[in-house]
Amino acid sequence: MKVVVQRSKAASVTVDGEVIGRIEQGLVLLVGVTHEDTERDARWMADKIAGLRIFEDHEGKMNLSVADTGGQILSVSQFTLYGDCRKGRRPSFMDAARPEQAEPLYERFNSMLRESGLTVATGRFGAMMDVSLVNWGPVTLIIDSKA
Repeated sequence: MKVVVQRSKAASVTVDGEVIGRIEQGLVLLVGVTHEDTERDARWMADKIAGLRIFEDHEGKMNLSVADTGGQILSVSQFTLYGDCRKGRRPSFMDAARPEQAEPLYERFNSMLRESGLTVATGRFGAMMDVSLVNWGPVTLIIDSKA
C-alpha cells in the first residue's frame, strides 16, 4: 500500500460537479493499493498515519498527530501511484491491484482510520474526481507499507 500524505488547511473532492467529501484542516491521503497488499498492510498504514507527528506544537516542532490537532482526513483512492514510467512514454499500471481487490482494502483502511477516532471523508472509488486542497506546509510525504 502506498499513500501520499499532504497536510491541508482545507480540501474537497468533487464528482460530476457535486462535492462528495470535504474537510477543514487535516490530511489529504492519496491511497494506492497493489496486488500484494493485505489487511495487514492496511492496518500498518492506518496506524502509521493516525500516529504520524507532522503538525507543529507550541514550540514549532513537528510533534502533533492529526488527532492531537482535531484534524480530519480526506482519503482518495489513487491507483496511479503504482504507475511504472521506467519504459516508454506511457505508464504501466500492472502493479496496481484490480478494483475487486483494491476497493475492499481501501474501504477497510478508511474504516480502520475511523475506528481510531478520526473523521474521514472520501472520494468515490473508480470515479473521475477533482481534488482541491490548500496545502499546509509544504509538507508532503510518501509512505509505502512494502518499503
